[in-house]
Amino acid sequence: MHRRLIVPSALAASLLLAIPASAASFAPGAPGIGDSYYPASGNGGYDVSHYDLRLKYQPATDLLEGTATILATAKQDLSRFNLDFGLKVSEIRVNGRPAKFAASGDHELEVTPASPTAKGAPLSVVVRYAGKPSEFKIDGWSAWARTPDGGVAAQEPDSAVWWFPSNDHPLDKATFDVSVLVPDGHQAISNGVLQSQSSRLGWTRFNWRSNKPQATYLATLAVGRFDITTDRTANGLPVLNAYSKDLGDNAGAARASIERTTEVAEWLESVFGPYPFNSLGGYVPNVTSGFALETQTRPFYSPRQFANGANVSVVVHELAHQWYGDSVSVADWKDIWINEGFARYSQWLWSEKEGEGTAQELADYVYAARAAEDPFWTVKPGDPGAENQFHGAVYDRGALALQALRNEIGDEDFFAILKGWPQEHAYGNAHVADFVRYAERVSGKPLAALFDTWLYQPSKPAAPTAASAGLSVPTAAPSGRSAAKPAKLAQPKSWKKIAETNTIHDEGHTGH
Repeated sequence: MHRRLIVPSALAASLLLAIPASAASFAPGAPGIGDSYYPASGNGGYDVSHYDLRLKYQPATDLLEGTATILATAKQDLSRFNLDFGLKVSEIRVNGRPAKFAASGDHELEVTPASPTAKGAPLSVVVRYAGKPSEFKIDGWSAWARTPDGGVAAQEPDSAVWWFPSNDHPLDKATFDVSVLVPDGHQAISNGVLQSQSSRLGWTRFNWRSNKPQATYLATLAVGRFDITTDRTANGLPVLNAYSKDLGDNAGAARASIERTTEVAEWLESVFGPYPFNSLGGYVPNVTSGFALETQTRPFYSPRQFANGANVSVVVHELAHQWYGDSVSVADWKDIWINEGFARYSQWLWSEKEGEGTAQELADYVYAARAAEDPFWTVKPGDPGAENQFHGAVYDRGALALQALRNEIGDEDFFAILKGWPQEHAYGNAHVADFVRYAERVSGKPLAALFDTWLYQPSKPAAPTAASAGLSVPTAAPSGRSAAKPAKLAQPKSWKKIAETNTIHDEGHTGH
């Protein structure tokens, strides 16, 4: 027998009062985080603290199956939110309950929870999905690279959407656990520390942990057959390097370069301060592209980086990014100079340390190599535009800006800035303007005009001539020695959404 429940009017009134007065404020999060160059990248309304990715990958078919658990906090009264992702999703749950979802655009998922989430409340989002990453394309392009024995996710400024759902922008950094099941005989390489591996029923599971905030584009995954070397630094950090078994003639040069990772990192600590993460290393899969990338704790290197022999300079570049780009990340992609100008300048400092040309000599060489009418000088490193985000000027003119700063304020303040900046902004984000203010504060000098000249004026500045003799990088050879003539510097690759454009210039090597 069913009884009709009669609610007294007083009780009904009290139930209405129990509904938050701010219920009308619940609204969808923005479909983009607000980046100047990529307005659709990232999402508004929530902040991710952790990604737990449980994956299974079959190299023979390129099938990736996954369950992603995303732990986040609502930044507003949230009725709906977006995730950046491209593979086929079968189920989404929010706070344990099934949620509605729909594709929007070429890599957006609109997720509508069963109940809205109040500002400050936790969000637990579980996404089940499957697909072949190489078949998902944006404008005809895929960031997922197939290899003869597997696949690799390593690209900039986007790669996450090909293998896990995320808030895909450096402004929303998080910690990561990545667990990958692959056929026996294959390895899965990712960021951070390998916590464990185990084999069962013809499959091996690799469990990786990156325990410091990490931008989504800096997350990496490589599945293949690798030779792996391990070690520990003097202060106990684990070192893991991985080399594809089929690198051919480039194998020796790759090992001769990447096995110096610990040495390079220890030297960079003298320039930038303590290494910011829980592990280090690098990996070289058998890909056809020609670039390198600062994937956090474990940079990606293409075999072609070593086609002309050992290339420790590119290792310096990618490891420098662990401070400038990974620990301190861009707040907006227009701030890319904070990444690339500093990584390029670290190569000049390494050259100075190795007695192969001082930073000033390299600056003079790069400056003289391009006439005033060269379009190179029209690119503004402080805001190059999306089409020129990885233009050579961002790297080389960006490094010239640092040499000009060094000459203006002297070594003591200059190296104090290089070391202090990544400490002050560790694991966060920053704009170019933040760096300018920091440099002014440390040096006590007005520097806005200098930075405007080198980073924002579309013309060739006056040469960054040394203000005084005896400038020296930490642990450099004694000043006054006769330096070798610097080798011609290659222009870095412009990242485009066409993987084939990432090629090596014959005259040298480079990295993102």
